Amino acid sequence: MPGKRLNITVTESGAGQISEPRINNRIRVPEVRLVGPQGEQVGIVRIEDALRLAAEADLDLVEVAPQAKPPVCKLMDFGKWKYEAAVKARESRKNQSTTTLKEVRFRLKIDDHDYNTKVGHARRFLDAGDKVKAMIQFRGREQQRPEMGVRLLQRFSEDVADLGQVESSPRQDGRHMVMVVGPLKTKAQQAKAAASAAEGEVADNEDNKAKTKAKNERRAKKTQERQKRVSTEKKDVKPLSNSMADYLPDELKNL
Repeated sequence: MPGKRLNITVTESGAGQISEPRINNRIRVPEVRLVGPQGEQVGIVRIEDALRLAAEADLDLVEVAPQAKPPVCKLMDFGKWKYEAAVKARESRKNQSTTTLKEVRFRLKIDDHDYNTKVGHARRFLDAGDKVKAMIQFRGREQQRPEMGVRLLQRFSEDVADLGQVESSPRQDGRHMVMVVGPLKTKAQQAKAAASAAEGEVADNEDNKAKTKAKNERRAKKTQERQKRVSTEKKDVKPLSNSMADYLPDELKNL
C-alpha cells in the first residue's frame, strides 16, 4: 500500500503508556499481508517467509495494521523510523504556541488615567498573541447598574479593536462582569509572519549586495578604460626637444 502510515498500537494502562508496534518475532500470526520497503504490494505470505525476506533485506518486519485480516506488515528500518518520528515530534512541539488568558480589572467609576493604563496592558497582551479577560468589579449598589458595566466594556472593546475581537460578550456573575477578547493574530501566525519578514530582509540584503557588487564592477571597468585611453594618448604625443634647431624651418637648417 503506497504511502501507508505506520499505526502505533495504543494500550491503556494505569500509567497511560503507549506501546510500540509489534516487530519481527513478536508478530505471532500464521500469515500477513506484506508491503515492501517502497510501499509495493507483495501479497499474503506466511510469517516465516516475511521474516526471511526482512532478514535478507537487513530490515525489520513491522506490524502497521494489526486489526486487519490478515494483519498488514511492512519491511522497514524500524530504528531509523523511530529516530525520524522523534525528530518530527520535537519539531512539532517547538512550533506549538500556548495562548495565555491575561486578566485586566476595572472599577465601574475608573478615571481616565487608570483606564488608559489598563487598555495599554491589554493591547500589549493582545499584540503578543494572548487572550484578555476584562473584568469589572461592582461595589454595593453598582450591581444594580449593569448597563454601565456593559458600556464600559464596549468602550474597552472599541479601544482594542485593531488588535483583538470579542470572543465572549459581557456577562454578569454576581459582583463581576466579564468579557473575553481574543487576538486577531495567534502566536503561531505572528511567528510565521516574523519568519517571513526575516527571510525578506535576508533577500533584500542579498539583493543590495549584488547591486553594490555590480556597481563596483562597472566603476572598476570605467577606471580601467580611462587609464587605457590616457596611456594611448601619451604614446601619440611627440616628445619635446631641447634643441632650438628642431624648431627651425627646413631651408634654414640647410644653411
